[in-house]
Amino acid sequence: MAMSRAVPNLAFRRLRGRHSPAEFAAAVRRAAREIGEQVACDARYIGRVEAGEIRCPNYAYERVFLHMFPGLTLTDLGFFAREAVRGRRPGAPGRVPGPPPPALPNRNDEESDVLRRAFMTSGTATLAAATWGLGGTAAAIPAPRGTHRIGEAEVLAVEEAVRRIRLLDDRHGADGLYKIAAQPLRGAYALLDRGTAARRSTEDRLLSGAGELSLSVGWLAHDSGRHEDARSHYAEALATARVSGDAALEAHAFCNTSFLARDTGRHREAVRAAQAGLRAAAPLGSPRLTALLSLREAAAWAGLGERASAEECLGRAHEHFGRGHADQDPEWMSFFGEPELEALEAHCWAALGDWNRAARHAQRATLLQHPRFARNLALYRAQLAGNLARAGRRDEAAAEAKRVAESLDDGIASARVRGLLAETRLILTGA
Repeated sequence: MAMSRAVPNLAFRRLRGRHSPAEFAAAVRRAAREIGEQVACDARYIGRVEAGEIRCPNYAYERVFLHMFPGLTLTDLGFFAREAVRGRRPGAPGRVPGPPPPALPNRNDEESDVLRRAFMTSGTATLAAATWGLGGTAAAIPAPRGTHRIGEAEVLAVEEAVRRIRLLDDRHGADGLYKIAAQPLRGAYALLDRGTAARRSTEDRLLSGAGELSLSVGWLAHDSGRHEDARSHYAEALATARVSGDAALEAHAFCNTSFLARDTGRHREAVRAAQAGLRAAAPLGSPRLTALLSLREAAAWAGLGERASAEECLGRAHEHFGRGHADQDPEWMSFFGEPELEALEAHCWAALGDWNRAARHAQRATLLQHPRFARNLALYRAQLAGNLARAGRRDEAAAEAKRVAESLDDGIASARVRGLLAETRLILTGA
């Protein structure tokens, strides 16, 4: 089937005015924070919108754009109607206008398409075609055949796969996504192995995209309890970062490696990985990245029982977090807001055995988190329940555990959350 040529979005370009794409992207991120959204908007995304490659934004971006330009519709902003992009007639049955309900994937037209039709193969033309159904076109990673010329289409497909995996994980957790998401990862590395790029910049972007995709798939493995798979994916991303000289990717890989090492009881390794991440991040100029890596180091020291070192790292994390967002913040850090800061500090106090203090921070995380980030909210509540139970506050712990169990019934699929809930039940039953 022939693909229609993208039509430049001139209306959106006029709204940008004299701002550069990077400046306008920063304004979009600020507007998102005003309404509790988290979008990973950068100059490249703005360019894709203006080029007409994004015919209709996903729901998060839609809410942000309508907040920025009150009184205007998506059509006024130069976008197509969602029904047209989805291939349905406006007003056709089977689609209720408005945002999707935060429940099971099969109650969400867009995301159920992901799970039903996530990957389709078409002979040798496509190695992995992911129809994620999040307001964009299919992320198709072509299979290299002979000497495959890598261009913009291949790079964009890899980058879009990363974004969509992260969005789905925010809403539903990792368990149902890991095996699906591994397919575009294989496609990306197959291109690197057998493809050739016309420009070095294109190859660098593909390397970065493949590395970030490896980290995203590694996180799905990590969160679903497949720790050895996660370790392998994180190591692959780190190797890619070293080959390409990508400091941002290297810092991200060490950040995830530290988290995994802490989760599996290898606290010395977690300290070393966090410190290596801080060295890689130093020239990047992102206070938020420094804050997150400092929290990783704090948690590792706490796991070793080194309270003074943990408190020193927590102080550094708060100092850098307080400097706010910067244009240099990596796109993958959109999850790292005040709720995550509180949750990670709760981890530290829990590791040090200060259960009431851990519960205070975990509770703040639950109160600050937007309900739309269902997986993280369930995780924070599970951590809170465990901290309350260990602090001897049994009734409060039971109430939080009940809320976590209800979220699992509503479609959250995370081995981490289930494990925390099981631990809390054991404490409450005295087993």
